[in-house]
Amino acid sequence: MATLILVRHGRSTANTSGVLAGRMPGIALDERGAAQAAALPGRLADVPLAAAVTSPLQRCRETLRPLLDARPGLPLHVEDRISECDYGDWSGRKLAELNDEPLMEIVQAHASAAAFPGGESMRAMQNRAVEAVRDWNARIESEHGEDATYVMCSHGDIVKAIVADALGLHLDLFQRIHVDPCSVTAIRYTRLRPFLLRLGDTGDFAGFAPREHPGGSGAAEVGGGAGAP
Repeated sequence: MATLILVRHGRSTANTSGVLAGRMPGIALDERGAAQAAALPGRLADVPLAAAVTSPLQRCRETLRPLLDARPGLPLHVEDRISECDYGDWSGRKLAELNDEPLMEIVQAHASAAAFPGGESMRAMQNRAVEAVRDWNARIESEHGEDATYVMCSHGDIVKAIVADALGLHLDLFQRIHVDPCSVTAIRYTRLRPFLLRLGDTGDFAGFAPREHPGGSGAAEVGGGAGAP
């Protein structure tokens, strides 16, 4: 079956302001995010791509724009099922204040039971995203052959949920996975099982340097975090 190149969108204005953007309109890449997107065509230069699939949100479209400009014939498809998690009433709120919400402990440790007020459950988020990947795998293989590779640009929690499924991890463990902005994750799907080829690859090791984390509790950053400073 197909090989999937999963790209988390570049760093956004919401990432740097510490806001959980969710599906709010008008969230663009910041200056660093635009530079990350501009570097993406070079990073993927040796990879033949059959198609590009994107979340409908602005920050994902902006991330793929340089790649599409570099490959004028690459078809782009918008896929609603890989849009950001619907955080409902949490959308637009500061992550620092959300850490005090009782639900945050459930989001961190028991994600399969977490449902955002006025939004969707994390279980529903994973189900729709994985269903989208399976459908696109079948379509890409049917149209381009079993060795075809395609790129999909989505969001931190979506990428993590897809990776967890590929590894056979329960959703309650998906917060142990981390993907930085504009990181590349590659999964090769076969008839029997998926193989994780790359996880959160940015080619930049600055994120490994010691730095302060909000709260210092070791909690995962909902929405994915801003990456290296």
